[in-house]
Amino acid sequence: MKIAIVLNTSWNIYNFRMGLVKALLTQGHEVIAIAPRDEYTHHLVEAGCSYHEITMDSRGANAIKDLGLIFELFGIYRKVKPDVILQYTIKPNIYGTLAASVLRIPTVNNVCGLGTAFLNKGLVSKIAIGMYKLAFKFPKLIYFQNEDDKAFFKEHNIIKNNATKVLPGSGINLSHFKPAPEVVNKKFTFLLISRLIHDKGIIEYIDAVKYLKEKGIEANFQILGNKDIEHRRGISEDIINSWIESNVVEYLGSTDDVRPFINSADCVVLPSYREGTPKSLLEAASSAKPIVATDVAGCTNIVKDNINGMLCKVKDVKDLADKLEAMTKLPQSRLSEMGKESRKIVENKFDEKIVIDSYLNTISSFQNS
Repeated sequence: MKIAIVLNTSWNIYNFRMGLVKALLTQGHEVIAIAPRDEYTHHLVEAGCSYHEITMDSRGANAIKDLGLIFELFGIYRKVKPDVILQYTIKPNIYGTLAASVLRIPTVNNVCGLGTAFLNKGLVSKIAIGMYKLAFKFPKLIYFQNEDDKAFFKEHNIIKNNATKVLPGSGINLSHFKPAPEVVNKKFTFLLISRLIHDKGIIEYIDAVKYLKEKGIEANFQILGNKDIEHRRGISEDIINSWIESNVVEYLGSTDDVRPFINSADCVVLPSYREGTPKSLLEAASSAKPIVATDVAGCTNIVKDNINGMLCKVKDVKDLADKLEAMTKLPQSRLSEMGKESRKIVENKFDEKIVIDSYLNTISSFQNS
């Protein structure tokens, strides 16, 4: 079968969906990657995908550009004639589905979290809900990454009689992310892995760090991830540079391999406002690390309070700081216990094979229909 995979960046396909891509190729399917071109595009081609470039802006909404995206995707879909289209993230889910519906090509959509458009009630949220209602009349199957997002879509009548399933995010490769020998740092080390945008709770993390340093808490506070200053919720380079210059945090830049940084940390942090199923926390849990995260949809899939980490209130700097401080005071034996619980959670619920097998079964059902 010809299977198209559509995402908002080639990086996203490479980092989150390569296990699925390889499984589809192994089964003899032709995989067509459709995404904007970036430095990861060549990896998709080298893996055996055929590639079609689109000009999708993943950083915000623009009515004219988004209307053009429908026609662009329509043109690609009509040209390559896929048997089924797998779509991820809001713009492919909406505009790709509308384009595919005209051509009567079946789509399988994956809601990877609600995103900025849904975090604040307002005109943007109403438009997004309306667009989803229109587009989600057509998918053959809709995957969600947590029960909360599925409930939100039901509550807002976006899904009615649709076929739906809940998957554990993109899953995690348990053999790639595995526990390393424990490190004992001279200073307790926290690591936050994320793009530098407001919705990941970066500002709250920085303010919590400042508060703890004023209290005299001795710890290392790190951030690993891309600057995304062009994102409409991105943090400006001047602000980031001010953190670095004043030694508030240690900015580690970006990397293609987060494992050495996770293995060197004592605890991984994500004070996000809302998630689908955050990959950074899956990576941390699979690596047997304790976690501090917000008590919000997505994060609570992975973090169980006082079992494998601690949950804090969203957008609450004081509560985040309290949880970080409490983590520094735990004995090494308790940290090790939390890390082992993290690993158990991903082994039981988040193995990448669960996700891949579900997609392969879905593809098989299209073959046999």
